[in-house]
Amino acid sequence: MTAPTLDILGIGNAIVDVLARAEPDFLAGRGLHPGEMRLIDAAEADALYAAMGPGIESSGGSAGNTCAVAAALGARVGYLGKVAEDELGRVFAHDMRAIGVHFPTPPAKAGAPTARCLILVTADGQRTMNTYLGACVGFGPEDLDEASIRAAAVTYMEGYLFDPPAAQAAFRHAADIARGAGREVAITLSDAFCVGRHRDAFRDFVRDRADILFANEAELLSLYQVDSFEAGLAAASREVRVAALTRSEKGSVVVVEGVAHAVAAEPTAVVDTTGAGDAYAAGFLAAHAKGLPPAECGRWGSVAAAEAISHFGARPQSDLRARLGLR
Repeated sequence: MTAPTLDILGIGNAIVDVLARAEPDFLAGRGLHPGEMRLIDAAEADALYAAMGPGIESSGGSAGNTCAVAAALGARVGYLGKVAEDELGRVFAHDMRAIGVHFPTPPAKAGAPTARCLILVTADGQRTMNTYLGACVGFGPEDLDEASIRAAAVTYMEGYLFDPPAAQAAFRHAADIARGAGREVAITLSDAFCVGRHRDAFRDFVRDRADILFANEAELLSLYQVDSFEAGLAAASREVRVAALTRSEKGSVVVVEGVAHAVAAEPTAVVDTTGAGDAYAAGFLAAHAKGLPPAECGRWGSVAAAEAISHFGARPQSDLRARLGLR
């Protein structure tokens, strides 16, 4: 088996985040409620984007954020996700490549435009999120870059992308390619409601194709339909070699081949919990790529998550390597 040239390859919903300041009157005039998260159609996305003030545009989505944080930690990272051949598609591709992430997916020349999350931030820090999923939900087996999958030590898949049947087929095919090349497969459950919609398919994937499982407590209980974290932990440890299970302020538990390692949460002031799980997975996988022990992988995850929730936005705003004591 050849040595991997990528530590992590993420697969997920390719979404451009557009953040702009907004006044309460702007929200009220459009029937928006401060702090809400909602899905919108293409027409509303175009109208709202045109009406927003000057904003900051960056590549986003759950797995995209994980890849960005892992790259900041020095990992060799790639990403697969579907964008259109439009302005925001070019923004997404440029942003990923600019932070050092290998992004080989060609833009779609037809169909829905690039997904975007239009985030309106009021003076009190409330974030009102309006998401148009667009092109990213069309991701299917034909969008896989098999060479990148074979080159990655771990292929990491985002549960949010599990809704469309074509994406499920892509996940299964990618996992088979990775395992056929002697690589590892990781999946994050992403959302308890998503798990509830596709529980049997998630269970089959975790049991038959995953080596590493990321889940928070609610997602874990939903997956195994149990009433306690301990029961969920026991079920996961029977089905995957590695389970990294997060519990917010209670920290996390990393289970490797049936042996549990408790990891404390990293103390920090909580400003915005968006992207905490994405950052945890990034820290864990970056440490895993270096062959570090399970508890240390969990510590890297906790430090990355703490940095993410200490400010608005899911991308690092301080030197994560310094926070880990690496420089």
